[in-house]
Amino acid sequence: MFTGIVEELGEVTAVEQLAEASRFRLRGPVVTDGAKHGDSIAVNGVCLTVVETADGEFTADVMQETLNRSSLGTLHPGSRVNLERPMALGGRLGGHLVQGHVDGTGEILSRTPSEHWEIVKVALPAHLSRYVVEKGSVTVDGVSLTVVEAAADWFTISLIPTTLALTTLGIKQPGDPVNLEVDVLAKYVERLMAAGSLRTDPLTAKEDQQ
Repeated sequence: MFTGIVEELGEVTAVEQLAEASRFRLRGPVVTDGAKHGDSIAVNGVCLTVVETADGEFTADVMQETLNRSSLGTLHPGSRVNLERPMALGGRLGGHLVQGHVDGTGEILSRTPSEHWEIVKVALPAHLSRYVVEKGSVTVDGVSLTVVEAAADWFTISLIPTTLALTTLGIKQPGDPVNLEVDVLAKYVERLMAAGSLRTDPLTAKEDQQ
């Protein structure tokens, strides 16, 4: 589980194409400090398992399913990436609950700079539209953000100077893909409500039998 508060702006140093998978090597001295085989690190919001670490770098195998559902397949040596280690139980939850399980990809549509922040408009896939609401939370490339406006096929986010300087959102341009993860609590509520509408209320059923 992650919080969407990026710890480090890392870099892809190598990409090896495997059979229906890819092996990435990434530089991240902060997130690899104390990391070992089997640990998790979020890369642009995608939870990956560490294969090995050495000299401030780590490798991770990315299966085809992940490549199909995220923008990791567009990365190449030199690409900058957002890195975050899992949250520690008992620590502060700085962003919101993030699983590192990408729900889909969007695209940067526009950037509107102002004196103290920048408004970024992101295309929203139809199947995720109902989960993104004004003032709600959304994860974009692993960054926990508050939605400013939400339409049927797009939403906007407001980026402060710190986010622009310390994450890849400061260098993404219109046309660039981004990984999206919606609030998992919204998905659970939807599922439970749908299941509940199909059940018979035991109290009502008992009354009907009398």
